[in-house]
Amino acid sequence: MSSPNTVDYDDLQDMIASNDSGGRNPYGFSKKLIICTAVLWSLFQLYYTSPVPFWLQEILRNWNWDLNVVVDDTKARSIHLAFALFLAFLSFPAFASSPKHHIPYQDWFFAVIGAFLGAYYIFFYESLITRFGAPNTADIIAGCLGILLLLEACRRCLGLPLVIIAAVFLLYNFFGQFLPADWIISHRSGSLSQIINQQWVTTEGVFGVALGVSTKYVFLFVLFGALLDKAGAGNYFIKTAFAYLGHLRGGPAKAAVVSSGLTGLISGSSIANVVTTGTFTIPMMKRVGFSSEKAGAVEVTSSVNGQIMPPVMGAAAFLMIEYVNMPYSQLITHAAMPALMSYIALVYIVHLEAMKMNLQGLPRTDPPSKLLVFFLKIISSLLTIIILAFAIKYGLGWIKNVSGDFAFFIICAVLALIYIVLIRRVAQFPDLEVDDPNSPVLKLPSAKPTVNAGLHYLIPVVILIWCLMVEMFSPGLSAFWGTVTLVVILLTQQPLLNYFRNQPINKQLFTASIKNLINGLETGAKNMIGIGIATATAGIIVGVVSLTGFGVQLSGIIESLSMGNIFLMLILVAIFSLILGMGLPTTANYIVVSSLMALVIVEVGKQNGLIVPLIAVHLFVFYFGIMADVTPPVGLASFAAAAISGGNPIKTGIVAFFYSLRTVILPFLFIFNTDLLLIDVSLAKGILVAIVSTIAILAFTAATMNFFITKNKWWETVVLIVAAFIIFRPGFFMEYLSPSYRYIEPVNLVQDMEKGTVGKKFMLKVSGINPYGKQIEFYAQLALPAGNTGEERLKALGLTLLDTGDQIQLNNRMTNKIIIDLVEPDSPAAKVGLNWDQTILEVKVPVQSLNKEWLFIPALLLIFTIGLNQRRRVKKL
Repeated sequence: MSSPNTVDYDDLQDMIASNDSGGRNPYGFSKKLIICTAVLWSLFQLYYTSPVPFWLQEILRNWNWDLNVVVDDTKARSIHLAFALFLAFLSFPAFASSPKHHIPYQDWFFAVIGAFLGAYYIFFYESLITRFGAPNTADIIAGCLGILLLLEACRRCLGLPLVIIAAVFLLYNFFGQFLPADWIISHRSGSLSQIINQQWVTTEGVFGVALGVSTKYVFLFVLFGALLDKAGAGNYFIKTAFAYLGHLRGGPAKAAVVSSGLTGLISGSSIANVVTTGTFTIPMMKRVGFSSEKAGAVEVTSSVNGQIMPPVMGAAAFLMIEYVNMPYSQLITHAAMPALMSYIALVYIVHLEAMKMNLQGLPRTDPPSKLLVFFLKIISSLLTIIILAFAIKYGLGWIKNVSGDFAFFIICAVLALIYIVLIRRVAQFPDLEVDDPNSPVLKLPSAKPTVNAGLHYLIPVVILIWCLMVEMFSPGLSAFWGTVTLVVILLTQQPLLNYFRNQPINKQLFTASIKNLINGLETGAKNMIGIGIATATAGIIVGVVSLTGFGVQLSGIIESLSMGNIFLMLILVAIFSLILGMGLPTTANYIVVSSLMALVIVEVGKQNGLIVPLIAVHLFVFYFGIMADVTPPVGLASFAAAAISGGNPIKTGIVAFFYSLRTVILPFLFIFNTDLLLIDVSLAKGILVAIVSTIAILAFTAATMNFFITKNKWWETVVLIVAAFIIFRPGFFMEYLSPSYRYIEPVNLVQDMEKGTVGKKFMLKVSGINPYGKQIEFYAQLALPAGNTGEERLKALGLTLLDTGDQIQLNNRMTNKIIIDLVEPDSPAAKVGLNWDQTILEVKVPVQSLNKEWLFIPALLLIFTIGLNQRRRVKKL
């Protein structure tokens, strides 16, 4: 019997709809128009992202037809926003009391005007590009109305917080020019013409990078997830996780973590992820002994963390590749290890909770495997995957070399053959039915038939990852090929299964397949309404920051609050992200905080001698943005989980935040130790760091849970935390034992460079005027280039130094003043911020020292000793 606090499945689906795709469900013509518009949007996005326009253009050119069928990026953003605005006003009611089953006349009016203004670039493109910087009266009127309608659509889709923030920035943009000149936040760029030009005419505001990423990348990945779920992959992932993990201690909770992580690959919404997997996992966790709050908290934590799991990582990942300017495959490489560590630690949390309460798993369906047989199966599976990966990689390369222009068709034929073979295998097993979340679960699904019932779902996922990581296609094109594969699967899987099962194939079967495809296209588009509106609205904030230079002014404020301390600044940014995230979706939160704070953190780090890679800062902001979905009192994912479990939503959020502590510390750790992001590490070192860091996060988890093999004594908890932080930050501790740098006087820099090893990094502390006229001191790190003399090496860096002959006091002694006389443009020196007339205050050069990784040994021994001590204590009981 369900708890009186629980809500039924239909209410949960309404919760998803009201948050992700609109709370309105009209009848008749209105419903059909919304469906047709959503499907048309999906088809347009597929066309825009695909190579089809370029093929068509080539064909038309050969036929001498002067017709442009390629949609450029600016026009595509305009069409994208037009669709989003039109569907937002039709799908989302204005107020809670507004009609849900029909659309009022005013909403039709707003939808049509919003679509027209969103598509403003399409109608007036030729004239707009000739008057960038000088909007006419029509542009100003269109821009003002467009911004107002965009803010109203944002209020309906996402609530008031983002609207208020955007409105405050717009007001600041206009009225900041009237502030006294000596105020830190005053500016001189606030006329109405300037604002509208920035926000609506150019691609620096609403139609900026954020909306461009939503158009080019995000839509296809959201559509990919929607189609994968319609095909049945979501249920397949859940069932597979339970078949393999459900019998372990706290097995349903471990299965919830894994299935939520897998579902997170195809779902960009924390709430949808909680409801999709939680309706199945939460009742089973309660069945084996978890309390309502703990069951909900496990689901919340694992579902929310789905957004940090590569290769998809939600919409923010695609914004990152634009802001940081790096390939998507490289971003995935950097983000992979912290995400995996976080999930491994969460599984361990569940295990420790089960040990504390002496919980057992659900009864097995399959007989237990012998340990040796189990490991042999794992090893053989890994070897099979490795062999297949090499065969495919070199096989594809051979096909491309031999067949040339026909390679595409041959590869398609090979994939079709693989698909048919897998479908034939799947047909030998019964279909996986979607379980009733309200029915009691008496036994686990059997592993073999469960795994084999959905093998073909792996094809589009493998194609997506292959295109991203091996072929190095753009994220949009990779998602396109994955989506095309899914379209084929949706249309053919049921007829093929019936054929191989010798069951009748009729018209109704094909009709149902087409209906599933249309539903997937509709769902994908509806799920994009909020993201499209959020990225466009966040573009307002980015545009204001760019026009007014507010980021520079904010950096001064944050510097003052943090007193120049990088750690204190990171805490302030984390709190800022959490507070904003309570009212903003993850994507909008990331855009706002990263545009305001990312460069500030990098600059303050340089002033503190900490060279922070930009990707580390962006991941830091992203991690704390997703934590807002957990954090009380507004964590929507916690409320959704509590609605299923019947627990207290605030208490569920508090427990979920406690479980997320390892996710909270990871961003701080990879800021100070970029090895965790696999930045500039070899393969061997990367493997070592991955293994020992995983052990460290488990030790930290055991410390925070106050339980390792048995309940910790207070000193055991302290030792585990110390050991974990020695592993996470070995460089910090090793600098006291065996310093890796020595200080030399600036006057001896050239002489020392001649003796240095090529590739080794040295650090300069310089003083000078920054681009905004402020006197600052900062550190710059440079790698020693090749050269026969110190002068040659200095020239290779693009530097010319000048000994002024003046004496200055450095480190309590007098020495010659060395200034930078010249910096070559685009040289290594210029890229790290060095400029002419800066004074070199300090030089740190590398010396022979012990590798910091030696500290892993004592740290691991400490963890092992605690484990051994607790095992002895358990045996005595």
